[in-house]
Amino acid sequence: MFMVIIGVAAGAVMSVFIKASSASADPMIQKQALAIAESLLEEARMMPFTFCDPDDDNASTATAAVIGPTGCAATVETIGPEPGETRYSAATPFDNVNDYNNFVMPAGEIRDITGAQIPQLAAYGATITVTAPTAPNFGGSDARGIANAPGNMQWLLITVTVTGPNGISVTLDGIRTLYAPTI
Repeated sequence: MFMVIIGVAAGAVMSVFIKASSASADPMIQKQALAIAESLLEEARMMPFTFCDPDDDNASTATAAVIGPTGCAATVETIGPEPGETRYSAATPFDNVNDYNNFVMPAGEIRDITGAQIPQLAAYGATITVTAPTAPNFGGSDARGIANAPGNMQWLLITVTVTGPNGISVTLDGIRTLYAPTI
């Protein structure tokens, strides 16, 4: 009788160990997805945020997103990359935070900033969107005077979503503000 009881108890304990060890990879997958998302969000947030294309002669002095004396010499920045710009191009790389809008790295295509594929991250994919919301939504707090008017972006919302194995999905939001006059 003692052997039967010990056998049943040992079986129950072993099934708990098996279940725990099979689920132990999930935190690693979640952490890896979070690390990818944080890296891409930081990369986008570190880019310049200007009214004009950073290649424009007035990019550092423009105080409005217009062509003219207070604005850009030739090219006003809009959400999305300019024709020919890519994240990986040495000749025409992304040069403004808004260039990352609708940037996609499908599963198996996670790459570093130089374009080198990272084979260890083949099970992960990522998307980045950049928007200029006209109505701030900071989880119930006020906007503290920051507003986006059409043609006068003062802040951008960057959303990075990373998907991974077992249906893991991590989404991070970040804000990039425009300082005076442009930075």
